Amino acid sequence: MKDIIFIHGMFQNPKSWEKWQAYFATKGYVCTALTWPMHEGDPRELKENPPEGLGDLHLDDVVVELEKQLLTFERPIVIGHSVGGLITQLFADRGLIRVGIAISSVAPNRILDFDWDFIKNSMLINNPFKGNEPFYMDAASFHETFANTLDETKAKQAWESFATHDSRNILRDCMGRSGEVNADAPHVPLLFIGGDQDKIIPPDLVEKNAKAYTEPNSIVDYKIFTNRSHYICGEPGWEEMADYIANWINKVDMI
Repeated sequence: MKDIIFIHGMFQNPKSWEKWQAYFATKGYVCTALTWPMHEGDPRELKENPPEGLGDLHLDDVVVELEKQLLTFERPIVIGHSVGGLITQLFADRGLIRVGIAISSVAPNRILDFDWDFIKNSMLINNPFKGNEPFYMDAASFHETFANTLDETKAKQAWESFATHDSRNILRDCMGRSGEVNADAPHVPLLFIGGDQDKIIPPDLVEKNAKAYTEPNSIVDYKIFTNRSHYICGEPGWEEMADYIANWINKVDMI
């Protein structure tokens, strides 16, 4: 059986992948959700008692730890969300995986977008005046920026069950050398997925990310789903996206 590895992004932890693991297990895959440093445990407890030193966590810290875990598998399929999507691209660039799916992914190589919500939310997290103070994700911010397609009640429930606080340095590092890939080199099949209502990673940025890969003999596809926010992996309708991904994997993994 083939392995599928799931990588969460900022303000989430492996709990966000529970339904996805169950879904892909029914397809015959062995599923594992990797854990970022300082993101182990129940999100409620992590919010109430943020790990000491959380604000000092950097992208390289996360990538080094996840690569150690990844190397215990034999070139698995990897599905990553947000910063986890960027990490998926980094692992594809290193030849460590067989197929990569980047969902609402932070883009490598300092690729940006001029969408106002993208700029505003990036500036809020990157704010240099906050130093290494963690970004504390409250229920109102989660609803406004992360799960904006949900009503207030459902967004609060999602925040309570799945949201975590996070290090501002992670996003800062994504915009630097730690977030670089060679998009011109041959690579494994890559699928980019986004939501048309995403205020953190707008659909235009997903398209830019996919089209930045220029090697003509490598597979790159992208798909935008309607009425989806950055909480695309947890909001109603996630099964439609999972079906699409499963079918795409079956197609490209046979080539």
